[in-house]
Formats: sequence, C-alpha cells, structure tokens
Amino acid sequence: MGTIHLSNANLRGHAVATRRSAPQDHSNRCPAMKQTDLRDIAIVAHVDHGKTTLVDSMLWQSGIFRDNEEVQERVMDTMDLEREKGITIMANNTAVRYEGTKINIVDTPGHADFGGEVERTLRMVDGIMLLVDAAEGPLPQTRFVVQKALELDLPPIVVLNKIDRKDARPEESLDEIYDLFIDLGADMEQLEFPVLYTVATEGRCKTDLDNEEWSTLRPLFETMIDEIPPPTGDPDGTLQVLVTSVQRDDYLGPVAIGRVEQGVLQDRQDVTLCHRDGSTEQAEVTALFEYEGLQREETDAAGPGQIVAIAGVEGIGLGESISHPEHPEPMTPLDVDPPTMSMEFRINDGPFSGQEGEFVTSRQLRDRLFDEARNNLAIRVEETDSANVMRVYGRGELQMAILIEQMRREGYEFCVGMPQVITKEIDGETREPYETAEIDIPEEYMGVVMERLGERKGQMEHMVHQDSGRVRLTFRVPSRGLIGYRSKFLTDTKGTGLLTHRFEEFGAWAGEIPHRTSGALVADREGETTPYGLMELQDRGDFFVAPGDAVYKGMIVGENNKPQDLDLNVTKEKQLTNMRAAAGTELEHVPPPREMSLEDAIEFIREDELVEVTPEAYRLRKRHRKPKARRRAQEERAAG
Repeated sequence: MGTIHLSNANLRGHAVATRRSAPQDHSNRCPAMKQTDLRDIAIVAHVDHGKTTLVDSMLWQSGIFRDNEEVQERVMDTMDLEREKGITIMANNTAVRYEGTKINIVDTPGHADFGGEVERTLRMVDGIMLLVDAAEGPLPQTRFVVQKALELDLPPIVVLNKIDRKDARPEESLDEIYDLFIDLGADMEQLEFPVLYTVATEGRCKTDLDNEEWSTLRPLFETMIDEIPPPTGDPDGTLQVLVTSVQRDDYLGPVAIGRVEQGVLQDRQDVTLCHRDGSTEQAEVTALFEYEGLQREETDAAGPGQIVAIAGVEGIGLGESISHPEHPEPMTPLDVDPPTMSMEFRINDGPFSGQEGEFVTSRQLRDRLFDEARNNLAIRVEETDSANVMRVYGRGELQMAILIEQMRREGYEFCVGMPQVITKEIDGETREPYETAEIDIPEEYMGVVMERLGERKGQMEHMVHQDSGRVRLTFRVPSRGLIGYRSKFLTDTKGTGLLTHRFEEFGAWAGEIPHRTSGALVADREGETTPYGLMELQDRGDFFVAPGDAVYKGMIVGENNKPQDLDLNVTKEKQLTNMRAAAGTELEHVPPPREMSLEDAIEFIREDELVEVTPEAYRLRKRHRKPKARRRAQEERAAG
C-alpha cells in the first residue's frame, strides 16, 4: 500500500486515491516493521450504528479498491448471515496505511450474544473507536463493549455517526456517552477522549460540529495515529503470540489468527504450542501471513503488535498461546464471561427424518457441535445420558439461532428444544441471570409494554421522554422473562419498537414466569393439508401451514386460541356431492399462514415441544408425537 493522499473530492461514492503503479516487491521485506509505524484498533458499536459502513469508507479512501472496481457494500461482513441480518457476527481484520503508518482495524460484533468475539478481539488491540448513532445514543450493547474495553485500559476515540439524520441529537448523545463512562468507573484520563462527527455512508468527517467544514476521513486517520499508542512489546523478548481465532483452510489446514505480543515470529520457525491445561507441544510455522487491505499476504517475519495468520500449528486452541521452542513463556489463557442459556440439540427422529438433510446421525451432530465449541469460546457443549442428545450452552437466543442457521445451511438435520436459563446456587439460594432491557417505543405503547414486562417480573429502572414523541424505558428483567417476548413486543408496538438487552448479573430467583399462554394446534395424522381442512378449522386459531404442505402426527400446525393443545385433522377432504363448486373457491377463503422465522420458532416452543431444523424447512413438533405419551409425560412433570 502507498501513502494516502486525501482530498475533499475523495469521498466514499467516488473515492480516488494515489496508488502504486507497479506491483509490491516483498523480496527486501524487513524482519518486522517499526512499532512506532503500527496501530491496532477495534471498532466497537451497537448493532446497526454503522461501524461496518465506516470501515467501507476507510477502505475506499485508503486506496484499497481500484477506481472502476465493483465492491459490494459492507465488505467486512463476509458471512451470508451477516449480510442478510445486517449485523456483524464474526470479528474480521483489515489493514490500511496512512502516511507511512499501518493501521490494523478489527470490525467487532455489536451484539452481546457474540460477547466471546468481542472479548477475544479486544485482546488484539491497543485502543478502540467507539461508534455511536447520533440519534439513538449509546445502547445496552454499547455498554457491554465499553465495559470490556475499560477493564483492559484501552484508550477510546468516540465517533458520533449518522449526523445527517433528521432526528440526530449529537449533544445529548455525547452527554449520554460521558454518563456511560462515568457509570462504568472510567478515570479522568479515559474521560478525556477525542470526539469526531461522521456520515459514514458518504465518507465525511469533522472534529467541530459547529465551526468546521466537512472533509474526508483524514481527521479520523490522524486522530487514530495521535491517540492510539503503538504496541509496547519487546521485540528482543521471548516470543509470545496470543491466538484469538482458528480458521479452516482447504489448502493450509487450520490457520491460527493472533497478535504477536513480544519477540519476533518468523516463517518456517519452530515454536511451542502452550495449551490451556498447561501442556505443551512442538510445531513448525509452515506459512506466515499479515493483513494488507482485505487480503492476507505472506511475510517473512512479524514483530510486536502485528496481527498475523499462522499455518502449521495443528491443535492450537482459542485463547492459547505460541512461544519460543526451547524456552517457552505461556501467556494467561483468554477467558470469556460464562454462558447464561442452554439448548438441547438432538437428532431428528420424526417421520421425515433423513429426507432433506445430508448429515443426520448423532455422531455427525456431536462432531459438529464440539468443533464449534473449539472455535468459539462463548459456546460450551456437554454430552447427556442419551447418545442422541447434546446440550449446548451460550450467551443468548440470537447466538443460538445463528449457530442453528449455520448448521442448517451446511446440510445438517436435527431438532432443538426450548432455551433454558442457567441457574447457580449461591449461599444455598438459587440465582438466575438478569438482563438490562432498553426499550425505545412511541409513548402510546408505554402501558402495554409495562404491563407485559411486569407479568414477566421486569422492574422499570429509568424512563426518558424524547422530543420526537417516543420514550426510552430501562428494565431489569430475568432472562427467562425475555424468552419468547420479542415477537409479542413487536406485535404490541405495531413493529415500531426497539428492544435491546444484555446480561447484567445473577440475582434472586424471580418465581414462576408465564411463557406461552396459548395452546398448540397439532396434526393428528400424516398427509397433506387441504384447503377444505384448513378452512373448516379457521376458528380454532392461526395456522403455520398452507394447503398442500406435508404434515405428520404430532407436528404443530398452528397456535390455538385457547390454552389447551388441540389435535385436529388438517388433511380432511371435502365429501363429493351433486353440487359443483367453482374452482379455487375454497382456496380463496383460506388465509395465508403465519410465517415463522427460526427466532420466532425458538421463542414459540414450550418445554414439551421441539423445532425440527432441516436444510429445506423449519417445523414445530411435539416432543412426544402420540397423545397418550404426551399426557403421560405431562402427568410425570406435574408429579415430579
């Protein structure tokens, strides 16, 4: 990469930057670049506050892309799921160069469910850029990331984004950021952070909101170099590399991503792998890469502060370290906050088992889940008494839903149960996880939201009325109370509400919390649904199936209007008569089915129900498909 020359015309939509006309020559590469010419920074923010878009603009203005190159938006979101959901799930690395200084940038997830990604990422950097929507201000997920950064004593840069929004309130948002830092125990030095204002979609920036013209992102680049300290590791010290990610490569095998903390790591070097349990083993670096733009480029050596990809270290795990082959000095293994929720993963034993999935056996399911646990510190997997059932522990419903969706797209077929919170015994008392829920809604929906959360043992702690006619409510709610609430919240607020929440602490058991008060409509036989069968049963409730869908005995086909479960025949054919009906008349009277996303399905099910997941579909079913078996299981639960 060459030196960046930025001008006011060099904005995101029509970025033009100075580039080298000749290809780069690595034959005379230095053993490791000067530490003073290196910066490592993580961009952290709440979901949808624009951090990935800002990275896009930084890449454009640094000359990473050719003038005529077609580049998709949010280039740092490499997973299909990230693009579809508009959120960052996996932390990704890139690097730009500004006037001789290399800036390693890590785009981190903004949701607390992916806290494992956030925590390991923050161990790779020397500072953070806190990006906040100027209209929404800091939200619960922002608090989570800032707290982790302050604990690591990382200096912050604050960027207020989306200044062009009509409802932007930068002064109030900045005050809220100061309040957040103070509430988290920041010292005076950490409170003296620089503030910049941006419109990330246009690549514009300024340091003074009132008395300065908009420019390119030059002020942002300069602030990062001035405010973020260079790495402080000793290049002459014993080699230490902290591994924060392990990726699979079809050609290179496992590739460890990490940061050189001290010493110099060289290509083809013998190293010691230092494991979490204190054991060590020898390995050889077969290939060494550093990041340039969005690409990995081979390098001969990397010194302190360099973020590198290392091939040949088979068996290294997340949070472990790589050290000198003869005199190793292991680093403290990286740990993350414990999980707060668990779900049951089991093989699909329904009538449609094996018809749509490629991987259907318990061994394949077990291997995939343990592989996920090795590569994700926030996931834990345990075996159960049954070889067909595994229990997976994680941070929240969204994290679980992402894992399920990834496995479904890979060809796995399985069933999952209702999320269960993890409890602890402290001083002889049962404690359960509590979360801080922040809710942004129009004022007319305050009553119904407060009533719903009150039923779920939520306690309101704060209320702020906004000039726009909306109100922001802060609740302390047991995690159990939020399971299954999101869909009801969207219904109650007519889709206009925003709900975010994060784990706070383990508190006293809150008692009984109602989950789903309605019963299920259950198919009593196998077959295909008919327009006549569905039309005749419309008064029973809402259906999840359409005419022609295949169903089986014990499959949940809808939600009952009443609390009880109801078995019914949705495959019923109309008896032939002498009267001829107009073609399609029955079909016209059948309302469309309620569409259920994976998250909706997970929130909907109760303890005696499962979500059947295949590459082709999601289905809801009863754990026991026969009515007699269901009644017997219900009696056993009541007696126990």
